[in-house]
Amino acid sequence: MRDDPVRRRRAFPLAQGRRGQYFGRMIEPHPSGGYILEELAVGMTAEKRVTVTAERIDLFAEASDDFNPVHMDEAFASRTAYRGRIAHGLLSASFGSAVVGTILPGAGAIYLGQTLNFHKPVRIGDVAVARATVASIDEAAARVVLRCDVLVAGEVVMDGEATVRVPRRRRPAKG
Repeated sequence: MRDDPVRRRRAFPLAQGRRGQYFGRMIEPHPSGGYILEELAVGMTAEKRVTVTAERIDLFAEASDDFNPVHMDEAFASRTAYRGRIAHGLLSASFGSAVVGTILPGAGAIYLGQTLNFHKPVRIGDVAVARATVASIDEAAARVVLRCDVLVAGEVVMDGEATVRVPRRRRPAKG
């Protein structure tokens, strides 16, 4: 399905008016572990830096059962177009998931969907910067769309959008 900015503005009407003070501003993790829907605003941004190591790649291969030799075998990988081992694309994507699950929105956020576009390989020794920015908010459905990017040395290596469900303000118990 093609992205339609006009349809998105109609679907997320409150998001347009929430830009305000947060547009492009880096935020810190919430003291409670996660932001609730009412605390989010379009433009809020968070990031996490992760150094890619051979050990991380090996552990990801174990967890995912993806032992493609381009990730695991330097001799094999050196004969490919990549000229050496590269990290799994989904390992890089998982760094964005870490931002969503631990910082923005943080604890309580549930992934509903994710698009991914891979632009360049990530290698052992690279420092990946995973960044998530609130792009739109649907208060009626308690859903947030986050623009997700992973950069290495200032260059985008992966981008996409995540749709997550976010907890609402807790109502006092009746009684």
